Amino acid sequence: MLEFKNVSKEFGPVKALSNINFKVDKGEIVGLVGENGAGKSTLMKIIFGAYQADSGTIFIDGRQTRFTSPRDAMSQGIGMVFQEQSLIGNLSVMENLFLGREQEFRRFGLIDFKKMAEASRAQLAKVGLDIDPTIETSKLSFSQRQLIELAKVLTLEERISGDLVILLDEPTSVLSEDEVGLLFEIVNKLKTRAAFIFVSHRLDEVISLSDRIYVLKDGEVVDEVKGNKAKASNIQASMVGREINTEYYRQDQRLPFDKEAAPLLSVQNASVAKKFEDISFDLHAGQVLCLVGTEGAGREAIVRTLFGMHSLDRGAITFFDKPSLKITSPHAAVSNHIGYMPRERKIEGIFASMNIAENMTSSQLGAYSRYGLLKKADELKLAASWIDKLSIKTPSASTDCIRLSGGNQQKVVLAKWRSTGSRIIMLDHPTRGLDIGAKEDVYTMIREMSAAGIGLIVIPDTFEEAIGLGHNITVVKDGRAVKNFNCMQEQVTPFDLVSAMT
Repeated sequence: MLEFKNVSKEFGPVKALSNINFKVDKGEIVGLVGENGAGKSTLMKIIFGAYQADSGTIFIDGRQTRFTSPRDAMSQGIGMVFQEQSLIGNLSVMENLFLGREQEFRRFGLIDFKKMAEASRAQLAKVGLDIDPTIETSKLSFSQRQLIELAKVLTLEERISGDLVILLDEPTSVLSEDEVGLLFEIVNKLKTRAAFIFVSHRLDEVISLSDRIYVLKDGEVVDEVKGNKAKASNIQASMVGREINTEYYRQDQRLPFDKEAAPLLSVQNASVAKKFEDISFDLHAGQVLCLVGTEGAGREAIVRTLFGMHSLDRGAITFFDKPSLKITSPHAAVSNHIGYMPRERKIEGIFASMNIAENMTSSQLGAYSRYGLLKKADELKLAASWIDKLSIKTPSASTDCIRLSGGNQQKVVLAKWRSTGSRIIMLDHPTRGLDIGAKEDVYTMIREMSAAGIGLIVIPDTFEEAIGLGHNITVVKDGRAVKNFNCMQEQVTPFDLVSAMT
C-alpha cells in the first residue's frame, strides 16, 4: 500500500533520514521504533505530508506520488492519530470529527447539526464509542479522546477509494492497561480496511501488536524483524547500539536519606474537593517518593496542588519546616525553589517557539538580566553546560525547542529546574514517550538530584519504574492513599502494587 525507496531528509547540517527503505502491505500493522532523534518523527511527518523528502521515491499502491501537505496526504488515504492529540477542547465531538468539512452539512447557509450528529454516531460506532456527539470534547477522558482521534481519521473512508494507511504516534503513552487492550482490539478489527504504522517506545506493545518492526538509528533503518520473532532485548540493542545496562534504574545508586532530619515537605490530611482526600506524607532531602495509581486516581491533582495550582479545602502543607510559608501559585512555588515537570510537556512544560537557552532560564530571568535587559551570553553559557551534561541532541543552544525530539525536550525541562536550584522537584511521567537511551539519562539525573539532596515526587510510567526508582511508593486509589511501601526495606513487586490498587 505504501512504500519508501531511498528516502532522505536533511535540516541544514543535520541528516535526519538517510536512504530509508520502508513498506506497508495491505492489512498489516508495522511497528516503528528507535531512540529519540533516530528519525521516527521526521519519517512520520514525510508520510503525513508535513515535510517533503529531499530525495528518494514514494509509492501508493504501486503508483509513484509525493505528499505536498497533510491535506494532500489525507486525500490519498493517509491518516494520523497524534500523540499530543489534535482535538479542540471547547468544540463538541461532532464538530471535531468534521472540522473543515462543515459544508457537507450546510443547508440554506446554516449547519444542520442534527445531520452532523447522525453522521458522527456512525463514525463513533467504528471505534466502539457510544457517547453523545454533542458533548464538549474537553469533558471526555484521555482514552475517549484518543478513540475520537481514530474515528476522525476513519472519516476518510467515505472520501477516498481504497484502504487507509493510519499512523499511530504513541497512542498508548498515558492509557491504562485495560484501555490499551481495548485500543489494540479495535486496531486489529480495523485491519480489514486499513493498514497501520505503530510508533511507540513500549517495546512489549510493539511486539505484541505488529506484524513487522523497523528499527531506526541515526536516521537509518538498522533492522527489520517479524513481530512474532522479535525480542525486546535485541531491539533495544539495535536501537542504542549497545546492550542495555542491567542496572537500568540505577538502583545501585539509590542512597539512603536522613529520615530523622526535618522534612522538606509535610502533607497532613490534605483534601481538595472532587480530587483527593486526607492525603498525608513527608518528603525528605534526597528521597524519591513515587505515587502509583490508575488514571484519575488523584496523583496529578496532588502534585499540582503542591505547585500552587489548586487550593486546599482541608488539611495542611508545610514546606521546609516553615508553617507560615504558603504556596498559593506556581510563581510562589518557583520563587521558593519548587519545580514541576508536567505530563503534557509540549503544552505546559516548554515554550515551543523559544530556544533552548530561553527555556532553561525562563524560571530564573532575574538571575540572567540586568536593568531590564537579558544577559544573552550568560544564558547561552548556562544552556551549553546543560546540553553537555545531559547529552541533549541539538545543533546549538539557540535551536527552538519545537525542533527537538520529545526526549530532548524533556531534558531541557529537567535542566530548567535543576539549574534553578530547586529543592523539591515533582516529575509527572518524566519518561513518557522516551526511548531506552533517553530513559536511562533521566534515571541517571534523578539519582544525581537525589544524591544532591533534592526531594523528588515522581508519578512513574510503569510499576517497574516506581519500584526501580523510589525509596518509597504511595498507592493512590479514588483520591485516597491506600498503601505505602518502603522499597529500601521490603521486596516490592508489580503484583503488590496491583493488589493495593484493586
